[in-house]
Amino acid sequence: MPDRSLSRSERLRSLGAVRRLFESGESGFVFPFRYVWYAEPDAERSVEVLFSVPKKFHKRANRRNLLRRRTKEAYRLHKELLTAGAAPLNVDLALVYSSKEVLPYKTIDHALRRILESIAERM
Repeated sequence: MPDRSLSRSERLRSLGAVRRLFESGESGFVFPFRYVWYAEPDAERSVEVLFSVPKKFHKRANRRNLLRRRTKEAYRLHKELLTAGAAPLNVDLALVYSSKEVLPYKTIDHALRRILESIAERM
């Protein structure tokens, strides 16, 4: 059974890595997410992810936290789509929730699965 946890080492925390991701990464949009990803060859495969729900669209912290939790859960359940590949790559991924509405988990889950599948086929 694959490891479905989301440990601290799988989160994108480095300011330099975040800057590099947004400056030279590839981006796309699948409702309700804008996503940016960057891949480079490395000695071992690793995937780091950043979750963001802008305050511009959701003023209340409890809504931002709810959407972030739903996104993390969907990513955690489908992350093996990115890790099941042949070449060892270091992949950085940013997921930015871009809808003004609080969408149900099923919609978020479906969108995240489509994002991960599209990134996996491009790698």
